Amino acid sequence: MGLVEDAPHHDVTYKVIGRAMAVHNDLGPGHREVVYHRALAAEFQDVNAVFAEEPCISVKMEDGTAVGLYYPDFIVEDVAIVEIKAHSHPLTNDEIAQVIDYFAGTGCKVALLINFGRPRMEWHRLFPPKKISEHRRKKWGKPLK
Repeated sequence: MGLVEDAPHHDVTYKVIGRAMAVHNDLGPGHREVVYHRALAAEFQDVNAVFAEEPCISVKMEDGTAVGLYYPDFIVEDVAIVEIKAHSHPLTNDEIAQVIDYFAGTGCKVALLINFGRPRMEWHRLFPPKKISEHRRKKWGKPLK
């Protein structure tokens, strides 16, 4: 992939980033995450975006056994995971890993991790690892099959 426009669902992520910037410009840093969550949901409604708030994602073992649940902040247009934070510090690999884990339970090809807590809004566009099951095993230190 050479250009951002070539990224999966660029149109959706562009819209989400724009709405997130509008929220940050309006509210600025310093609020709790729930405030940004509600404001971003209102922005999505204003532009008639189809979104699910805190959808339940089932975590399953390879044999189909359900072992847990994840709740990302939003899934927009059924194609993009959106996870928001309100940290005064820069985003870390822990937050990135959290979002990458969400790929295992969805068919989404792109995710946005957005931090509203900084003076300048911080965001990352993330893509699923090529083999999500191998990623999970590496993360937890289990041997690959």
